[in-house]
Amino acid sequence: MTGAAVANDALGTMNNGMQQAEPTIGSIEVPDKLRALREKVRDLGSVIVCFSGGLDSGLVLAVATEQLGERAIALTATGPALAPSELNDASQFAETLGARHVLRDAGELSRPGYVANGPDRCFHCKSALYATARELARELGVGAVANGTNLDDLGDYRPGLEAARDAGIVSPLLDVGMTKADVRKAAKALALPLWDKPAAACLASRLPYGTEVTPERLAQIAGFEAELRGLGFERLRVRHHGAIARIEVDVGAITKVTQSPWREQVLASGHAHGFAYVVLDLAGYRMGSHNEVLDGKHLRTVP
Repeated sequence: MTGAAVANDALGTMNNGMQQAEPTIGSIEVPDKLRALREKVRDLGSVIVCFSGGLDSGLVLAVATEQLGERAIALTATGPALAPSELNDASQFAETLGARHVLRDAGELSRPGYVANGPDRCFHCKSALYATARELARELGVGAVANGTNLDDLGDYRPGLEAARDAGIVSPLLDVGMTKADVRKAAKALALPLWDKPAAACLASRLPYGTEVTPERLAQIAGFEAELRGLGFERLRVRHHGAIARIEVDVGAITKVTQSPWREQVLASGHAHGFAYVVLDLAGYRMGSHNEVLDGKHLRTVP
């Protein structure tokens, strides 16, 4: 069965779902945006989808495979900043769609600007990714490279967006005006298994700006987070502060962390992964907490 046939079979419930109830976001119905997305992707002719294993790029990949079949290829960068669980999720999802899936190390750790981990780290990371994607596109004779940027991404500090513009990357979700809520509704209507998947930024985002990105630190974070998920904490971050691991969990799970037997297990896991101290952030889980020290695009200074 071809990639397009598998994708069409996987997405075949969409028409029935649309006939029963058309979910709406604001004044524009999600099916309208989904139709626009299909047209946008189909017009590309062929595409490399930079697929992180997450929801946004997963929707782009699903629609691209549906519309373009074997002319849609997924590319996942396999450097140490990608958690092993995310790589596994990406591989399983691409296999479910019947999509061709290419794994390559983008070599971001060879870029001094990335390793230095300044506020523009994502620019250097995405530049490495898009250079790898462009190289693959040339090898395969593919005309376009796409990412999963959505409309809500414009509201946060994301230097990776500049890298996308510089590399001429297509952002189909952004082009058709899809927000994160739109993406999640559309993925649910398409019965994609990752429709409710929480956001999962790269592991380097757990390091404070100015702390060098190293494979060892990334491995510490990945291992500790994996064990915390094994204890039942789903939405979480382990923020690396040298000898200190600052844990963010959902506010509703904060009490659980402090109670036996979880408290002892969390401490033991943190120590096993090289942290001398394990502390709990009482503000709870939130995306981009290291950005809270920024003043615009720069580190905030104390007068």
